[in-house]
Amino acid sequence: MEAETRLIPCEAHLAGRVILKSAVPFRKIDETRLARLAAGVDPARSIDRGGSMYPISLPRLSLAFLLLLLPATSWAQQRPAIAVQMAKVYGIDSFAKVEAIRYTFNFEFGTGKLTRSWVWSPKADTVTYAGPDKTGKPVTATYARSQLGSQSDVVQNVIDPAFWNDQYWLVFPFHVIWDTNATVTDDGMQPLPSGKGSGRRLVIKYPSDGGYQPGDTWEIFLGANKRIVELAYHRGGDTPPKLVTANWTAYKRAGPILFSTDHQGAADGKPLHIFLTDVAVKMAGSKAWISAK
Repeated sequence: MEAETRLIPCEAHLAGRVILKSAVPFRKIDETRLARLAAGVDPARSIDRGGSMYPISLPRLSLAFLLLLLPATSWAQQRPAIAVQMAKVYGIDSFAKVEAIRYTFNFEFGTGKLTRSWVWSPKADTVTYAGPDKTGKPVTATYARSQLGSQSDVVQNVIDPAFWNDQYWLVFPFHVIWDTNATVTDDGMQPLPSGKGSGRRLVIKYPSDGGYQPGDTWEIFLGANKRIVELAYHRGGDTPPKLVTANWTAYKRAGPILFSTDHQGAADGKPLHIFLTDVAVKMAGSKAWISAK
């Protein structure tokens, strides 16, 4: 299987010798190009591999290893109280009991559409992918992220970056806790990006040095129930889009985990739609999938 290395990529940020990744919605994408991306074709190769912007020699951290590093007593001391309360609302206290998560990531921008399906086993940190290849034909791949260096080029440079991006939209509230290289501040009540009301704003900022795109900043706005209602993403570099905003709606629960399954918003003023379908979890010790409802 041959594929380009430029699907919707994520970010990586240095934290000492540990690399943690922060997803971004997408790079510079026009409607015609995104339509080609939906078929798995991207001749434009929008990320520059030169210099420190793309440190391809950096190691990749297993999420399973990351979760072992973050006992509840540790992350509760490192984050504002409201951030911890938010993560608890989404089910972070029960995440260790999750054996696997299944979902399909759907992305629409202009006339282009992109769909990718995943099964992620957090404890084993294994991933199964189903989606289009370069020619638009359906392909599947299963791999262990702890052995990423021995995987094919397409797994390392196409599928795994896509996995990081998509699962940030799935469990971003947990990354506010997990990504310890980012700073998180509580700004209190602030106007929503949409201008429709206000919410408790948390600002998540990644380091200004190292990684694929240093200095990214995420703003999440919480409602009275401590759920995210809107999000604003500010790119740290010069590549568009500089600003992405999206709402967080269509909440569903699968077992103990709460998911927002629909995000409508804009990228530099142009409409976009990201939504998750077929969301389900499998709990440890069980063979049954619990669908999000």
